[in-house]
Amino acid sequence: MAKDDVRTEAYGTIDEAVSCLGLARAEIVALEADGSLPGSLTDLGPTLLQLQRDLFVAGAELAANPEAWDRLVDGQTRVDEPMLVRLEALLAEAEASIEMPREFTVPGADRLSAAIELARSVIRRAERRVITLDREELVPGDWLVPWLNRLADLLWVYARQVEQSGLGTTITVRT
Repeated sequence: MAKDDVRTEAYGTIDEAVSCLGLARAEIVALEADGSLPGSLTDLGPTLLQLQRDLFVAGAELAANPEAWDRLVDGQTRVDEPMLVRLEALLAEAEASIEMPREFTVPGADRLSAAIELARSVIRRAERRVITLDREELVPGDWLVPWLNRLADLLWVYARQVEQSGLGTTITVRT
């Protein structure tokens, strides 16, 4: 498969998102080490790690040759409905803990929220690539596209949660 093939581009973009979430987790470790991680964010590191692992499932689904689709395993090598349900539960919980901004928020209030925003934007790119594949019937499962969409939404909310925790100063843009 060519390096610029749409499928290669899609799972390569998923790999980028895994790395971006790793950057966010590294920032959490640094904040924990110096005692400045707000208590409201103590569960964020393990949650981001689980999301990284879930992205490996998404990558495996995208990397599978169509001839091998029948060997994919829900929740292990193919995104399944329970994965989407878990994401939606995390999203509902996170949304309940923040005040929704009334204006556009500019990333960069702190390194942690900026890393999460970077991961979110990479996930949106992956989502666009996967939609292209899906249109060509090159996605083996039914849950990957909505899962990526909700993951990006969740990361947006997590970035707001971090900003509202007091780590940095939120910058807004009036439109």
